[in-house]
Amino acid sequence: MSGEHLTTTIENGIAILTMDDGRANALGHAMIGALHAALDRAEKEAKAVLILGRENRFCAGFDLDVMGSGPENVRKLVTAGAELLMRLYEYPLPVVMACTGHALAAGGLLLLSADARIGAEGSFKIGLPEVAIGMTMPVFGIELARDRLARNRFTEAVTQARIYGPAEAVAVGYLDAAVPAGSLLETAKARAGELAALQQPAFANTKHKERKATIGLIRSTMKADSGTFDGAQ
Repeated sequence: MSGEHLTTTIENGIAILTMDDGRANALGHAMIGALHAALDRAEKEAKAVLILGRENRFCAGFDLDVMGSGPENVRKLVTAGAELLMRLYEYPLPVVMACTGHALAAGGLLLLSADARIGAEGSFKIGLPEVAIGMTMPVFGIELARDRLARNRFTEAVTQARIYGPAEAVAVGYLDAAVPAGSLLETAKARAGELAALQQPAFANTKHKERKATIGLIRSTMKADSGTFDGAQ
């Protein structure tokens, strides 16, 4: 199944979702909607999900056209993005990200929402630059980072907006491994296959218990925190 922003194929029980908007794979409403539709399909037809981007580009964050179109539009888009991240974070099937290139802002958060993250080696930038560009980090981003990043690198990564290459991103916790770009897809497929072999519903139930506290905190603060999504506070 192909669309303007996303292509979905099912291969050996793995739903492979390839983001490619022809540019930087920004998260706009169309991309978010396409990902939700693909996740709906995967729950019915697959045992694991693999998400990747185009060559040299994984995801550059939220759509800058929308982010520059006024506070209300920003809040709507960031809220929609947060809901997608929460869905991935608590998704009942294993989710693997193949980080094909730059992963910044919401792109970095996509990595943090997954069960396994394999990145391509190269001169790529990975991280959360929000504070450096004058945006207040939302609670959902802070808590995903707190859950997935190395504790001793958390402050530099989030509050100090440090950006990393793939090798250091492994040490910090954005990635589990970095491999040559030519072997990224096969490595990620193999990891997805390993996770797909885990027993259900044991996997989904345990994942829910593991992440329940973080999900509860994020959902309980989402409405009140939405006033900071435009960076004004």
